[in-house]
Amino acid sequence: MTRLTTCVDAEAVAVRAAEEITRQLNLALEQRGSAHLALSGGTTPGRTYELLASSPVAWERTDVWFADERCVGPEDEQSNYRLAAESLLTPGGVPTSRVHRMEGELGPERGAHSYAEELRARLPVDDGELPVLDVVVLGIGPDGHVASLFPGARTLDAPETAICLGVEHSPKPPPERITLSLQMLRVARCCVLLATGAAKADAVDAMLGEPSSHVPASLLRRERLTVIADDSASPAPAQR
Repeated sequence: MTRLTTCVDAEAVAVRAAEEITRQLNLALEQRGSAHLALSGGTTPGRTYELLASSPVAWERTDVWFADERCVGPEDEQSNYRLAAESLLTPGGVPTSRVHRMEGELGPERGAHSYAEELRARLPVDDGELPVLDVVVLGIGPDGHVASLFPGARTLDAPETAICLGVEHSPKPPPERITLSLQMLRVARCCVLLATGAAKADAVDAMLGEPSSHVPASLLRRERLTVIADDSASPAPAQR
């Protein structure tokens, strides 16, 4: 069952999210000696990353990955890596050897293949065939998309063994992107999804309804999903 926490505003969401991510990372460090965190871009997670930079996490034992990336260079204003670098990686002193960015400048197919190989080489594999991330931070679009998995897209029908996918016709600019597969999100030990603002309320409501390819967020593994939303984005009365 999905864990839904509602907060009074966007700042409270960021605080709660930073606490939950820290808790999950420290649990992984305690149980396995290392941790693997995947970040998303967008406006919602940025403040969470700023708070996470000063959280008690052993970054020297934590690898930082990305859930998706636009096919731009790392200095581009649209780069998810740039957002993470400015808000978390540099302020938090995360060792560069622990940061694994998606090379968007390679293009969707080459970039996705390269990232899949790196994930396969560096991450542990549990009972299945896919490498397992400890925590994935996600936002949600008004259309219900997560990472760069959009409603009705062919990427949602990728093989069960798919790790990373190229996106060539994103409905949101830029059209070329790289994304973790839905399968990778589903095998992650924990997904923390953030939603703020009234424009996200319908998407959150739909996500909590019946699973549908028209709402990719609804396809996440619910028993491993934590949703943190502000009152405006919550479809239900606040439960604090």
